[in-house]
Amino acid sequence: MDLRITGTVKQVLEEQSGESKKGPWRKQEFILQTEGKYPKDVCILQWGDNIEQFAVQEGERLTAHVDVQSREFKGRWYTDVKAWRIEREGAAPDGAQGQPEPAGPSANFPEEPTDTTDYDDDLPF
Repeated sequence: MDLRITGTVKQVLEEQSGESKKGPWRKQEFILQTEGKYPKDVCILQWGDNIEQFAVQEGERLTAHVDVQSREFKGRWYTDVKAWRIEREGAAPDGAQGQPEPAGPSANFPEEPTDTTDYDDDLPF
């Protein structure tokens, strides 16, 4: 599932870090104000090396590709909106620099035959 949220970065919050059983961790959240008649503020989480890779700045317009994940802890539910890709207006998607676009037909849709002279079907048209 590819969820996208487009808007303007309203605020970049302080980076947080700590130590868990799996080792050190880092996260940083930013507030993205959506567009439209009734704009909403969405708190989006960046994790680990994505903090430097995305380099989100206040005031910039971007599209965040996110995963939504909920977890239960001591009877309460917590939900994270985690960014896994950031696209800036007029720029190539982060992580896509230097990667060529796939050429040719899509793997999901085979190429249609160009020569239909030997192609016989039972369709009435």
